[in-house]
Amino acid sequence: MNVGVLALQGDYTAHAGALARAGARAVLVRGPAPLARLDALVLPGGESTAMLFGIAREGLEEPLRGFFASGRPVLGTCAGAILLARRVTNPAQRSFGALDIDVERNAYGTQLDSFVTVTDAGPGHADLTGLPAVFIRAPRIVRIGTAIEVLARVGGEPVLVRSAAVWAATFHPELTDDDRVLRAWLHESAQSRALPESVSAPH
Repeated sequence: MNVGVLALQGDYTAHAGALARAGARAVLVRGPAPLARLDALVLPGGESTAMLFGIAREGLEEPLRGFFASGRPVLGTCAGAILLARRVTNPAQRSFGALDIDVERNAYGTQLDSFVTVTDAGPGHADLTGLPAVFIRAPRIVRIGTAIEVLARVGGEPVLVRSAAVWAATFHPELTDDDRVLRAWLHESAQSRALPESVSAPH
């Protein structure tokens, strides 16, 4: 699979490395041209306002909207989850509305308040129990729509969600050696695109 990683700001190199370890071909996306040949796309962690500035500067807003509308798989982590949300607060900010969730920015505190914990799995997703979850100036999901499935929680709050092929994590799965989130997303991405599976299903 050719999986794009938005490479305007943030931890895109960590995502590219994690995707390669999970069996995908990572393509760094800095402009509209690569989007046409991608099977899936990652919006990485970083600073969402800086990403929005880069998206506008590089003429990526409409091409990204087209990508989201195409039904191809998307994964947003931390800042990427903010970009995908329907509504953003603390403070209010533009977003793409590709996922029916509302998020509160920096809800877990400052950079100094960063922490690592483990997740509880959502119903039917025992394979995602005990994920190591790195939270760095992380957003909090404060509302989920009726079509949103919760894959994992921390302290009862959703931290990994999806609707069809669009997934969002408020933590950083790419910063640990546990690749279950990426493998699960890639596996379902391969199925949704009717492509040969490049990764094995998670156990």
